[in-house]
Amino acid sequence: MSNSEISDSEANDSEANDSEINDLQVNKQNTSEPKTSEPKTSNPKAPRPEQYAALSPTAYADGLGREQFMEAAIRELWPQIPRIAGPAFTVRCVPGDNLMLHAAIYRASPGDIVVVEAGSADYAVAGGNVCAIAQRRGIAGFVIDGVIRDIAEVREARFPVFARGCIPKPGVKERLGELNVPITCGGVWVSPGDMVIADEEGIAVIPRDRLLEVWQIAKQRTDKDAATNLDDWARSHQARIEALLNQKGFNSEN
Repeated sequence: MSNSEISDSEANDSEANDSEINDLQVNKQNTSEPKTSEPKTSNPKAPRPEQYAALSPTAYADGLGREQFMEAAIRELWPQIPRIAGPAFTVRCVPGDNLMLHAAIYRASPGDIVVVEAGSADYAVAGGNVCAIAQRRGIAGFVIDGVIRDIAEVREARFPVFARGCIPKPGVKERLGELNVPITCGGVWVSPGDMVIADEEGIAVIPRDRLLEVWQIAKQRTDKDAATNLDDWARSHQARIEALLNQKGFNSEN
């Protein structure tokens, strides 16, 4: 073999090796773990989740702006779901793909509420088995800006799911999204570790840096309401309404 042929052979071998290395790198990228942020931190001064669950989402209205309450379209998917409260484990799916929610049920901690930005309401991101596994693992419930399926199974198991509705067709499992990153769900910006309170009244999201403050405001409001009977409330309410009407120049004779 000539020196030229030897050089050509070595070059071809080098190109082949480079190609194999590139293929391995691509395969490694394709099978890598989904993007996940740093683990969420807890606030040692904040009340426990069950203390948040003891108060209706309506009680948090005094301490939160409208932007912290999800759209009414995100609703309970079976009647009178018991109120749930827990830290958010956030999921962002690629539209039409449910892979990341299916991954989340093995990564969320007991007591977490899995909050999902599905990106589409055309395909179900979860069904009966996924909900059953989540329930078995102690996940408190799902809040999904999207749709699920197998609602009869979910209702029978009494697993709390709040979503836009149901559709029979499931999504695919082809593309990576993100776990435990800030997402948008029902019009609310939700970060990992935010406290989520959900029931038939609606869904409140308390930023994790305001957990204690907002709970205290809600607790004070709840205690005040409990100590006020309807007759006292009616007298105070009427006086306030009449004062507002007078202030705005309302003429009761018209």
